[in-house]
Amino acid sequence: MGFMTFALFVGAGNIIFPPMIGLQAGAHVWLAALGFLLTGVGLPVLAIIAVARSGGEMSGLTDPIGARAGTAMTIVCYLAIGPLFATPRTATVSFELGVLPFTQGMPHALWIYSAVYFSIVALIALFPNHLLDVVGRVLAPIKIASLALLGIAAFLMPSGVLPQPDGDYASAPVAQGVINGYLTMDTLGALVFGLVIVNAIRARGVSSARQITRYTVIAGLIAGVGLSLIYVCLFRLGADSQVLLHNATNGAVVLQHFVRLMFGPSGVLFLSVLINLACLVTAVGLTCSCASYFGKLLPMRYGTLVLVFAAFSFLVSNLGLTELIKVSVPVLTAIYPPFVVMIVLSLLDQLIDARFAIVAPVTAVSLLFGVLDGLRVAGLDAWLSELVGYLPFYQQGLVWVLPACLMLILALLVDQMRKPAARKLEAS
Repeated sequence: MGFMTFALFVGAGNIIFPPMIGLQAGAHVWLAALGFLLTGVGLPVLAIIAVARSGGEMSGLTDPIGARAGTAMTIVCYLAIGPLFATPRTATVSFELGVLPFTQGMPHALWIYSAVYFSIVALIALFPNHLLDVVGRVLAPIKIASLALLGIAAFLMPSGVLPQPDGDYASAPVAQGVINGYLTMDTLGALVFGLVIVNAIRARGVSSARQITRYTVIAGLIAGVGLSLIYVCLFRLGADSQVLLHNATNGAVVLQHFVRLMFGPSGVLFLSVLINLACLVTAVGLTCSCASYFGKLLPMRYGTLVLVFAAFSFLVSNLGLTELIKVSVPVLTAIYPPFVVMIVLSLLDQLIDARFAIVAPVTAVSLLFGVLDGLRVAGLDAWLSELVGYLPFYQQGLVWVLPACLMLILALLVDQMRKPAARKLEAS
């Protein structure tokens, strides 16, 4: 289960973002890594635990904000992590890193590749009860071995003097790492994968809710350790590559040059196998999750939904990686904060009575200020008042944090004031 969970997480963003962060952060690489690990590993593990405690259903997290708002948030999560962004991105990244070097000049190469890719995804996703066998016992070990080889190679590269950081990494490396951790979409993925993991455990004959939660938490922790190790290696890889690739535009370029340097001509083939495995496993998990969820909302069978989502992801993937990232970054920046709030508050239910009066206003405020962060990232902040620029952490892309904390304190105070009045009313 731990291997399967790890394999489900490690997809396109997990492999291409850390090397680019290491490249840009330079001497501040480990500060940026700290921020990245908080949102790229810490939050996904917490999300898995939160979903496991609610029986594998995301509704356990969204219920406190109301049925309609909860359903809307869940749909947004599944669409973002599924056919709109994450699933198509797995195909475009695996194509550009693993296939494009072999198909230079071939017309419609992306269309042909993505058609074959999503056919395989749909075929595996049509049989979700065998997901643990296929992913956990076959694909995951191959994927882990490939990533381990890449990680060892990263630490074998001669380490020179790290250059000065670029851009925002010079002034706020931790904040930049936090924001880039969003881009992996692993926190949203954890909310989606929770149901897949729980169903896989149930398929092995485990019926006790307590045992299901226990196994899910352990699997999540194993995945978190694995992710952390891989990220540390990829950060090191990127930071040590700046002397050779100071003008690289994305992490894919960094990886391509690295494997060619370390492994020679065979490095391109190695990278192709690694990326295709990493992305394929993630795409299968996302497709299974989306089909399972929407099968409960729509009068459509699971198998039909798998085919619909695979076909839609195929169409979106042909927009290309650059366009997908361009659109997804501001959207993810805007929608991440309310999900973070719901996860954290659900885990604090022993200390905080996570009811509508507490969770709903904090979630609403985090979404409102998250939209401000999204507009800034999209370059649309000219529409906003100049006063917005003076808000705490606005330039760091974390403007939502302080308002959400203040609203939580205010909601708790109001709730405490209401309790004595409610007791008096009951007594009378």
